[in-house]
Amino acid sequence: MELKWLEDFVSLARTGSFSRSAEERHVTQSAFSRRIQALETWLGVSLIDRSTYPTTLTAAGREFREMAEEAVRMLHGSRAALQASARPSKQTVAVAALHTLALTFFPRWFRQIEAHTGPLGSRLLPDDFHNCIQAVAEGGYDFLLTFHHPSVPILLDPAQYPYCVVGADSLVAVRSAARTDGSASLPLLSYAQNSFLGRVAIVAQAQAGEPPAGISHTNENAMAEALKFMALEGHGLAWLPRSLVVRELAEGSLIAEGEETPLEVRLYRNAGHRRTAVLAVWQAAEAVAAETMQHRNKVD
Repeated sequence: MELKWLEDFVSLARTGSFSRSAEERHVTQSAFSRRIQALETWLGVSLIDRSTYPTTLTAAGREFREMAEEAVRMLHGSRAALQASARPSKQTVAVAALHTLALTFFPRWFRQIEAHTGPLGSRLLPDDFHNCIQAVAEGGYDFLLTFHHPSVPILLDPAQYPYCVVGADSLVAVRSAARTDGSASLPLLSYAQNSFLGRVAIVAQAQAGEPPAGISHTNENAMAEALKFMALEGHGLAWLPRSLVVRELAEGSLIAEGEETPLEVRLYRNAGHRRTAVLAVWQAAEAVAAETMQHRNKVD
């Protein structure tokens, strides 16, 4: 069995198209089909129902998909970690971060960290809540950068994974300024089931009172960025981190509705990782957090 067979199957399960996946994998469609058949032969079961269009997975295929995705991710993660450890002279840290924080928080925050540590390399994994936690717990990443809200517990052993509060944000309901019918009649733009922001949004929505008129669109990738653009186009009401929509709110293209739900930004560290760079970033994170708090107190 070859790793590329698993990668091919993961691609096909996602696209539902032999031709699109073959193009994505940079092989001819016939070669791609032969590799899928080779994987099925190795497993001894059919993974693809070829009697339907678009392509669908068999029951065995659906069961195997999760295992294949996890195996591919773990192997690539292990390879990256081993390659990083093979270059001890380069000071590099690995951070798994929620999509939104990777875009809105990490770049500026890491520049503040480097002001304390000097130049550092970074390996950043932008992913959803579950995959980020798993990446850190499996040892491939040094840090987890995540939102926190009391309604969504982060099940990490505090002795093994201490945390530092490094920032603050809030979840705010927004709608397009072009919609003049008010939020009460707008459908809800929903996150994927069990995503972090989706679970916080449920709590925020319950506290807000009257709900929108049903769920219009669900983003299965748990990416708040996709919901932002749906909201901008007037498709409905979306609960989004304020940091993600601060420009749109200032410009007036999005309008905030109701009260906001506070969020912490937390940095968790794998305490088993004690490289010089990791410890330096942790100390710098605590220092930057203290400086930020002092600045806020002066402003207040």
